[in-house]
Amino acid sequence: MVQARDSHGRFKADHSARNTAIGVAAGFGALAAGVAAAFRFGLLDRLLPAGGEHAAPDLALDAAPAGTNRAPDAFRPDPTAPVPASEREGLRPATTVATGFTEDRTTEALLN
Repeated sequence: MVQARDSHGRFKADHSARNTAIGVAAGFGALAAGVAAAFRFGLLDRLLPAGGEHAAPDLALDAAPAGTNRAPDAFRPDPTAPVPASEREGLRPATTVATGFTEDRTTEALLN
């Protein structure tokens, strides 16, 4: 290998090996930063096994639309069954303004 000279006759330094090493190191650093950012922002979560989460079949892409599958007959309430007297008060519609957490100043002023 013949070393090159500049216009003044001095030898020019050959930095090709050093430049290659710096380029390779910079490439690996950029690749590592990209992978770290992907982990940080959750872009690779689908590649990792699920932790303690359960599958949600109703959210799957091939799940049946809501309302198309009914509960078994044993778990459906009987709409013709009589309501016991102890539960009738709970099923009666509200005829006044509810008080408590839902009460605000405007309903109080309307009632007085």
